[in-house]
Amino acid sequence: MVSIKRPLLSGVAAGLAFGVLAVAAPANAATTGKPAVVLEHGAFADASSWNGVIEELRKDGYPVVAAANPLRGPAEDAAAPRSVLDHVEGPTILVGHSYGGSVMSVAGANDPRSRRWCTWPPSCPPQVRPP
Repeated sequence: MVSIKRPLLSGVAAGLAFGVLAVAAPANAATTGKPAVVLEHGAFADASSWNGVIEELRKDGYPVVAAANPLRGPAEDAAAPRSVLDHVEGPTILVGHSYGGSVMSVAGANDPRSRRWCTWPPSCPPQVRPP
């Protein structure tokens, strides 16, 4: 079962203090039985660039979180989505757009719950998109 832990709200508040924003999943995410999708934007965007994708995924019943980062380099920027991942229970699908793919590679390293990885575009073949 996938759910977003209550401490995510405090993580978001802490993130805002560092210029980081997370878009939290809907409250009923724990009942979906689907993996949480964690999204990371590219270098010339922010978390709101995922709004259309978030809407579609939520219509399909996926819990979704979009993390923003301070754009200081993959290792440092990975702290934002890593913080989000620390508050998501159950399996996850990590998706990064362009530069966000590098960030997600660092954030999700050695995370056994991360079932799938996708960098979009250009190398996100259909078999790694959410089922």
